[in-house]
Amino acid sequence: MTSEDINRTLAYLGPLGTYTHEAARAFAEELGLQDPLYVECASFDEVFDCVDRGRAAYGVVAKENALEGPVTATLDNFAFRSNAVILAEHVVDIHHCLVLHPEATLDQVACVASHGQGIAQCRRFLNERLPGRATMVTSSTAESARMAAADPTVAGIANALAAEVHGGVVAEADIEDHLGNQTAFALVGRPGSSAPQLSGLRTKTSLALFMQEDRAGTLNMILSELAYAGINMTMIQSRPTKQQLGDYMFFIEFEGPSTTLEVQAALNCLRMKLREVKVLGSYPVL
Repeated sequence: MTSEDINRTLAYLGPLGTYTHEAARAFAEELGLQDPLYVECASFDEVFDCVDRGRAAYGVVAKENALEGPVTATLDNFAFRSNAVILAEHVVDIHHCLVLHPEATLDQVACVASHGQGIAQCRRFLNERLPGRATMVTSSTAESARMAAADPTVAGIANALAAEVHGGVVAEADIEDHLGNQTAFALVGRPGSSAPQLSGLRTKTSLALFMQEDRAGTLNMILSELAYAGINMTMIQSRPTKQQLGDYMFFIEFEGPSTTLEVQAALNCLRMKLREVKVLGSYPVL
């Protein structure tokens, strides 16, 4: 693969038709990539590896879901495995569809397949329209669409894109229990890379903060430094450092860029009091 090919390549969590694939296509359009190339990955770990090892200029990973919260696999890669940084964020509305074989009817369905979250998020619909049917957990919503397209007795829960690419039909749309379900996806790249064509209505900054030691008042100190700088924090999440039981670090997101004098002063103060302050990115929200 040439360097020109790599520069238009996006790695994403496959297979074809996942919500991550949908986000990757949206990022490619925002980037203005001509004939973008896509690399299917089996996990978010593999997406980060593709970026870190230069197999793809960009990776697309889920950051946070409105119902399930932060995606821990993504957070752990940022904290412990990868040097990738966030270049942009895009929010995808999660609309589940009931996907069937092109010639199937609801009466033929004996089993409903999907990712565990897909099944859980459509429980009301399943109870009302397909009561008593068995359920099967698949590796992804897109995989359930592939299964449904091949078997008239199987229904899948996936997005419309998955139905299209795998040859199924959308029998029912918007079957999710919570219509406000959304997932924030991050476009990631290697340190020093940029996406100059991207601009959004607002900017966010993400940090990973590692404590010197577990001591009383550390979180209060962090919050005080941010508050003193007038920083509007939008997310805080603790994660174990995987070193020993009870040893935690913090992820923080806030509105605005990291380049203002107030933010730089707050970050410098935190660097003097914490073991590490890792800036994961200051990026547009598309």
